[in-house]
Amino acid sequence: MDEYLSQMKDEMDGPIRHLKTGLSKVRTGRASLALLDDIKIDYYGSPTPISGVASLSVPEPRMIIIKPWDLTMLGELEKALGSSSLGITPNNDGKIIRLMFPELTGDRRKDLTKQIAEMGEHAKVAIRNVRREYNDLFRSMQKEGDISEDDSKRMVESVQTETNDACSRVDSVVKAKEAEILEI
Repeated sequence: MDEYLSQMKDEMDGPIRHLKTGLSKVRTGRASLALLDDIKIDYYGSPTPISGVASLSVPEPRMIIIKPWDLTMLGELEKALGSSSLGITPNNDGKIIRLMFPELTGDRRKDLTKQIAEMGEHAKVAIRNVRREYNDLFRSMQKEGDISEDDSKRMVESVQTETNDACSRVDSVVKAKEAEILEI
């Protein structure tokens, strides 16, 4: 029984990890290298992440500097960044590319908090789906006579406890990101 609960905890941690990854890509008015993770450039015929062809740094809270190891890649980097979903125009000075992140407006902050809340709700739905799957498993084990009714009830209660814990972790992750966005 404990191996089922351990497996269930691992499955419930998956949506939380996915949520954290998704939230790291949400623009908060601060520069974050995670925003560049999904951007690929054509490096001699193969799609390569920016971190594979340049050094990345965040010298100021609202600026990312990209310094390519091969200066011939500047144009390709600028093209990839300009066509990305970042919505920021790269500044190329011939040696490095600067990405300046503007302050978020009040309306944009509200939109982002709604988007983050929706992402949190999707994570909770995934967690509840895991709960349903394991509740069904324990109930079917009881029907087949593999476990007693008391054991089945105890396992269902444990599943609910873990579900509540996972949902509260989702809430705390979402609240932290909302606080980061609303911070001026």
